[in-house]
Amino acid sequence: MTHRSLNFNRNGDKQNSSFFEEYLLKLLEERDRIGVTNLIGEIDALMLTVDPGHSIDYIAELALMTPYEYLVTLESESHWTHVLRIDMNSPDFLVREVKDPNTRGIFRSLNEVYPIGAKKPNCRYMGEIFRVSNLHDVVQLQSEREFRFFTQNDIRKLELPGNIAISKPSPYTHNIIGYLERPLDQLRVYALGLSSIREDVQAMSHSAKTLQKQLGIDTLVQPIDHLATRVYSQNREVAILEFLSLSSYYYWGSYDIHDQNSSTNVTKSVHVAEESRSPAKVFTASNTPYFVNHLEKRPSPTENFVRNYGPRLHHIAFSVRDGQTHQQSNIDYVVDAIRQHGKEFLLQVIGSEQEGLKQIFSSASEHSSLIIEYVQRFGNFQGFFTHGNVAELTRAAGVEEELIELQKTADSTHSTQL
Repeated sequence: MTHRSLNFNRNGDKQNSSFFEEYLLKLLEERDRIGVTNLIGEIDALMLTVDPGHSIDYIAELALMTPYEYLVTLESESHWTHVLRIDMNSPDFLVREVKDPNTRGIFRSLNEVYPIGAKKPNCRYMGEIFRVSNLHDVVQLQSEREFRFFTQNDIRKLELPGNIAISKPSPYTHNIIGYLERPLDQLRVYALGLSSIREDVQAMSHSAKTLQKQLGIDTLVQPIDHLATRVYSQNREVAILEFLSLSSYYYWGSYDIHDQNSSTNVTKSVHVAEESRSPAKVFTASNTPYFVNHLEKRPSPTENFVRNYGPRLHHIAFSVRDGQTHQQSNIDYVVDAIRQHGKEFLLQVIGSEQEGLKQIFSSASEHSSLIIEYVQRFGNFQGFFTHGNVAELTRAAGVEEELIELQKTADSTHSTQL
């Protein structure tokens, strides 16, 4: 269908530049015309990497807090890649762990220039893998649009799946985009190393899933709703346009969060309406760059995050089934159950049934540095946030950032005194 990527209603109140509006139209029209939109389907997998010794505990954390279950481990010379799956209607989760902490590579280098990112040098979200119907045609068309890809030799050296074409990291988000050719009626297969079911990983995952069921939250937490990336203020528009060019997503809209000096910008799949099948991709950026903060005296939690961690994924949001459990909203019940087993959250559940939405952020994982968000929509609520909710969530995440910095300063002072 011609121009299908532009046949969606616009949401939000954020004013974009004339450059953004001009090239949004041009890029999406071109994407439809040359066939890229139809060739690229939904998100098939998410890929991240963690520091040595952290993958099993992170899998246990995900098994308790999300619908994911451990499936298999792919072992290559320098890495383990653990595959987690819900079902074939939702993206896989690939948790990659480097065996040797001294192993160096391009993804580690993206962390090392940032104060907090450098503390966990191998720990970062890498990007999304999209299902495509013809891998050769997609790579050729995208290369003609001046996108660059790792060579097959690069992919072998990086020990990434050989059947996936992978873009070079974005200068704006530091994420990659992968393309995996797969008919819808075939299983996902990742051509990488030796495949086995590791007993230690399976045991941890099984224990967490058993606890999840005992707590009665196994049927309440649903697949991924959206992925939220934080970028520098000056890269907001180009990061969105780049992602839209590399994917088959459309621009849903942007909201200005004036209280937190930021904006939240949403993109969604043109092919599937259900976020559970292909999560929305959200970009958050400050409205002003860091070097004017001392003049404007405005909060800047998003810019502070990017300066300390680098541009990267900030949180993964999971839906919570609408309804109540034991006279509580399901999201409140889920959070209370998980809190009782040691997981901390940055704030209380915010929002209300009357507003149509409740949300909460967990504390950042010590294993992946990612926050998990839970979101429960009531009735026919279609959005991703309310102004009040997103302002409070942004503020809470900024407070955690400040606490990390304060702790670092306190540790440094203590060491000096000793």
